[in-house]
Amino acid sequence: MRTLAVLAVAGIAVLGTPTIASAHVSAQPAEFTQGGRATFAFRVPNERDNAGTTKIEVTLPQDTPLTSVRTKPMAGWKAEAVKGKLDKPVTIAGKEVTEAFKTITWTAEPGVKIGVNEYQEFFVALGTLPEKDTLLLPTKQTYENGEVVDWSQAPGADGKEPEHPAPALKLAPKKAGDDGHGGHGTTPAANSSTDTHQASAAGSDKTARYLGGAGLAVGALGLGFGVGAILRSRRKA
Repeated sequence: MRTLAVLAVAGIAVLGTPTIASAHVSAQPAEFTQGGRATFAFRVPNERDNAGTTKIEVTLPQDTPLTSVRTKPMAGWKAEAVKGKLDKPVTIAGKEVTEAFKTITWTAEPGVKIGVNEYQEFFVALGTLPEKDTLLLPTKQTYENGEVVDWSQAPGADGKEPEHPAPALKLAPKKAGDDGHGGHGTTPAANSSTDTHQASAAGSDKTARYLGGAGLAVGALGLGFGVGAILRSRRKA
């Protein structure tokens, strides 16, 4: 009976357990519409127990360049979006584009870092999104001891996640009547605190609901077994 009680408590406790940040740099949320804009966060967990994270550098695609990049101000961090000429002009939304953004870098100010067992979210608004299924955003994470982790690997042909996967956006084809600005966090107002926090939570809410449902089921099962055991013991008595 004690074992069943422990199972019940453990299952119900899952409902109150917060979602843990991913074990690698990721985009949250990660699903948007082709040809539209995306407002999301680069979620960066600190994976070292002896050093904090002090710099994040994102490399933007040049074959399908982004003409609009906005960063949300964050206390203690300096954001810089670098723009440059393309090796070859491309056409986006009917216009010839000769230069585009190449990198986004966040650098911590003195005394600031993502500490041990911590994570941080860096909000951006990007556009115009290319007409392809996936947009990879390779990211380098620099620790205060000089170590650099390169999150740049694409998924394998078998669909398995590589050791250092690049943050990625899944892009769905635009539907009839869709202006490309709907969906998860696609509003370009990167300075809106409410919108961006809602966008960052959307990706984790699904996982939390799954965990909550599983916890409730385990808790109910354990509680049922416990009550049944008590009733049987009373009948014997």
